[in-house]
Amino acid sequence: MTRPGKPLSALCLAAAALAATALAAAPVHRPDAVAGRALAERWCAGCHVVGAAPQSAASDAPTFAALAERDGDISAPWLALRLLNPHPQMPQVALTRNEAADLAAYFASLRK
Repeated sequence: MTRPGKPLSALCLAAAALAATALAAAPVHRPDAVAGRALAERWCAGCHVVGAAPQSAASDAPTFAALAERDGDISAPWLALRLLNPHPQMPQVALTRNEAADLAAYFASLRK
C-alpha cells in the first residue's frame, strides 16, 4: 500500500529542482558604466551635461558631475530605482532594470 502524499511530494521536489535550475541558469547583470554613459548621452544630454563639461544643457538641470559630488546622498541602487520612476520633468523613457543599473554605474563613476 502506498501513502497518498508520496507522489505529490515527489512532484513538488521535481518542480523545486526545475525552478532552482532555471534560476541558476539566469545570467546576472553586472552594471556597465560604459553602456551607462552611452544611455546618458542618448537620453539625458538634452537637459543634463553627462560628461565633464561645466555647464548644463538646460539652465536649471544640474550636471551629472555636480550630482555625483553631493554628500553621498545618491547611491547607485537609489538612482537605479529613481530612474525607473522618474521625476515629472524627465521624459518618459522606458528603461529596463539593467539599463537603469548601467546609468547608475556611470553616474557612480563620476565621483571623485
